[in-house]
Amino acid sequence: MVELIWDGKYDADGRRVAPLRLRLPFQTVETVNESAELRQRSLFGGPRETGWRNRLIWGDKKYVLPALLDELAGKVDLIYIDPPFNVGADFSYQVQIEDQSFTKEASIIEQKAYRDTWGGGLSSYLMWFYETATLLRELLAEDGCVFVHLDYHVSHYVKAILDEVFGQDNFRNEIIVKRRITKNLQRQFKTIQALSWAHDNLFWYSKDSRTRFRPILFEYETKHREGYWHHFWSNADRPTMRYELLGETLQSGQWKWAKDRALRAVENYKSFLADANGRTLVQYWEDTGATLEFIRLSATGKVENWFPPDNERIGDTLWLDIHAYENQKDYATQKHSDLLERIISSCSNEGDLVLDCFCGSGTTPAVAERLGRRWIAADLGRFAVHTTRKRLLSMPGVRPFIVQNLGKYERQAWQSAEFGGPERAAEVVGQYRRFILDLYGARPIDGYAWLHGVKGGRMVHVGPVDSPITPGDVNRIAIEFRKAIGSGADAPTTAAVDMLGWEFAFELNEVARQQAELANLTVRFVRIPREVLEQKAVEQGDIRFFELAALDVAVAQSKRDVTLALRDFVIPPDDVPEDVQRAISHWSQWIDYWAVDWDNKDDTFHNMWQTYRTRQKKKGGESLQLQTTHRYEEPGDYTVMVKVIDILGNDTTKTVRVKVG
Repeated sequence: MVELIWDGKYDADGRRVAPLRLRLPFQTVETVNESAELRQRSLFGGPRETGWRNRLIWGDKKYVLPALLDELAGKVDLIYIDPPFNVGADFSYQVQIEDQSFTKEASIIEQKAYRDTWGGGLSSYLMWFYETATLLRELLAEDGCVFVHLDYHVSHYVKAILDEVFGQDNFRNEIIVKRRITKNLQRQFKTIQALSWAHDNLFWYSKDSRTRFRPILFEYETKHREGYWHHFWSNADRPTMRYELLGETLQSGQWKWAKDRALRAVENYKSFLADANGRTLVQYWEDTGATLEFIRLSATGKVENWFPPDNERIGDTLWLDIHAYENQKDYATQKHSDLLERIISSCSNEGDLVLDCFCGSGTTPAVAERLGRRWIAADLGRFAVHTTRKRLLSMPGVRPFIVQNLGKYERQAWQSAEFGGPERAAEVVGQYRRFILDLYGARPIDGYAWLHGVKGGRMVHVGPVDSPITPGDVNRIAIEFRKAIGSGADAPTTAAVDMLGWEFAFELNEVARQQAELANLTVRFVRIPREVLEQKAVEQGDIRFFELAALDVAVAQSKRDVTLALRDFVIPPDDVPEDVQRAISHWSQWIDYWAVDWDNKDDTFHNMWQTYRTRQKKKGGESLQLQTTHRYEEPGDYTVMVKVIDILGNDTTKTVRVKVG
């Protein structure tokens, strides 16, 4: 077999470079549509894992796929992927603000992923895809198959890699799909450099050459609505098929069917003549179950058999009746649901597991859900995960699913790899803090447990990689801050602290700010971006820190009824384009989705009610519901958690406590 070679495929000793296999555990950050019974079982140690739950995962496939291997190696029945190759088209999306929209460009982490893929030119892309294909094959069931959706840019190279990973014998087809309906503007030119690009490529592979699939049937308009008769003689030469039939014995050639089958068809036609009662042969055939075969003598004395009308044909590799993409502007590369329905219907059965690790706008899990398949969908983009969640929630009767990421486990692995293992814990933590302070533009200071740096007259605290910033941290910082005032060159010029963290306790924003105010301290909560984990992003200066948004929720009670109303939502403007800021006329326009966990008891948000922005406005001209009421069945003290996701895909949470009498 011809092998495709690229820089980085082999190491200096000639050994093939294996994919990263950092098998990290997943963190479940949200459950959606989960029943109260299942939720209670999980809280009190019940058999939570006995039943399957579909999974929506936010994370890079290079971490997500290895993390799935322990549980699902050899168990995925169907894989569909549409790997990115054009950052402008693949990561941008349309954000709607009432009647206006704007294009949200790729986030830094998405741009970084694109650079990792293409940064070294074609070689880096081929290595990236080779690693992906290798891991996907390990996840695939023995009788499973994979579809890879590409265009002309890299399809010819990818085909060679797929042959190497899956085997040439396991190549099933290359399928041609029309892209979408577009205007061809080339007629305005007398000469052109190339033809208009009108199709995509689907590479279809199995894991085993013995795998079989359900034929794809295409509808078409038949010319023979009443069926048609055709001579029953064949020019093949099998003497055993030259039996007497309707008074004729062949001297050459043969009849098409075995004798018993042909004689049954003769009797079927006699029965039709006797029982027709004015019915046509088609009507009689349909009334008797549409399975009977018929043979007769024609008016010219020839033996002929009847072909029923057929408005279906077995499909081939030209899928010109559907388009690869939806003609919508929300997501530039949103795949057409008809395309995924054809793939999933023909290559999987109800209950089978479908995987898409570049899920984008969520077409694959949405179609898999509708067709009764289990599914796992993952994407690097936070907004893609949010878009998929909304799309699934809009489906009537959607089954429960969970939202996951790799969270603190990914960060712990990064810290150990970057700065050292647990045997050097104190030194590692110090190096980690100085690294974050340097990225933030702060100067490290020594002598304090909770204050780690200073920037622009403000003290800086750096939170750990594996736990959130809590109100208790704010208390300790306030105490230490008072000791720090007046301590030489490191003394703050304002009573202010920036608290940098990867995660923040759900109740942090309001409670911690109140604590800080009592200590005459101004606190700003700043999220450490995930891009910090990526060496190239750090080297190229792509690290930006953003302040947390603030949410105000009003609570009203009447016996066992609790009403929540959103009163305000403030986003720090650093990451918001100016044209978007100008388009906002009311704070609620920042909100794309919000949900409530009416009885939060653990670190997972249990989505028990949600509303989200649609194109249809509700009463009063607002397209988003801003208030909701819940009736509790039992009295008691409850922690209520509210989650808001803004139009940029970022989430903000707030907890309130209610006492129900």
